[in-house]
Amino acid sequence: MTERTSHARIVSMPNESHCLDTVQMSRLEQSFRSWADGAPRADVRLSRRRILLIFLLIRYTGGKVNEVLALNPFQDVDVEHHLVFLGRTEKKNGRLAREVQIPEVLSEEIKSSLKDPSFKKYLGNFFKVDPGHVRRKFYERAIASGFPPAMGAPENIRRSRAVELMQSNMPLPVVQRMMGHSTLNMTASYVDFSDTDMRQVAKHFIEKESRRKTSARNSFFGKISSIKKGDIQAKVEMITAGGDFVTTVITNDSLSKLGLKMGSLITAEVKAPWVILQKSDKEPESTAENRFFGTITRINRGKITTEYVVRISDGTELCSVVSTENAHRIDFQENDQVWVIFNSYSVVLHTD
Repeated sequence: MTERTSHARIVSMPNESHCLDTVQMSRLEQSFRSWADGAPRADVRLSRRRILLIFLLIRYTGGKVNEVLALNPFQDVDVEHHLVFLGRTEKKNGRLAREVQIPEVLSEEIKSSLKDPSFKKYLGNFFKVDPGHVRRKFYERAIASGFPPAMGAPENIRRSRAVELMQSNMPLPVVQRMMGHSTLNMTASYVDFSDTDMRQVAKHFIEKESRRKTSARNSFFGKISSIKKGDIQAKVEMITAGGDFVTTVITNDSLSKLGLKMGSLITAEVKAPWVILQKSDKEPESTAENRFFGTITRINRGKITTEYVVRISDGTELCSVVSTENAHRIDFQENDQVWVIFNSYSVVLHTD
């Protein structure tokens, strides 16, 4: 039976119409780059490059504008490990402020900028830009991109980044950590993941995003919570950062080759044809160990097959493919609540 660690929803999903999607964010980024490159004078170009860096840091860290403006780029950006330390010298609830993983390509761009003698001299030790000036430039770039000014506000870029990460199936507790959102109650899964674990989870998703691996559906990332070894096969249970349990059965040889042990971070994947959907008010009786309750968010109907995309409670998307003939018979519709079922033998494990 599938169990779930009870937890509060850490990051609220805002109305998507009030956020920029990935394509729109890319368009806005290109607008900033064209604007910076098109400066008529050297001093103006330096000023615009500084605004561009501020935008990129907000866009990829999800940081608040005041956090980014307070950065010392020579001390608070680790370009070798692709980390940004937001509020490094501040303390909140007795803890140092957070570190955020950034794409390698952004690290290289920051590194190149900071090595430029003219830019380094211009920048000094801090960004030192009036927040009002930053907002005006963000509004201007939004308008130039064809968006309402408010869509380009720093807080909307931050919110859009959170939605982007959640839609890419980054677990909510990891998004919560990256965004610096506070909650009264930390989830059990959040408590069970150490700082090192959370850092690895964030790195995993950022690197996957950078490689543009868009097929993140039917994929869980988490840590091994249980291993029961038999004479030929082993039953492995993992808990995701979202608090779900996923069970798989692999051979003892695979267990050894993968080097799996308690606490190991792994990715579990299941192919869409192995995923079964069932509509029921209560958890169905089934020999399949993995059962999740969710809502059908999209249906892609083809001549031969039909694809159903189901979003479970932590935002993870699971895909099921059936023949279109059977799809007509079961007659599932968008927004229907269904159980997603797959057995432990259909789960494939991967290590980084």
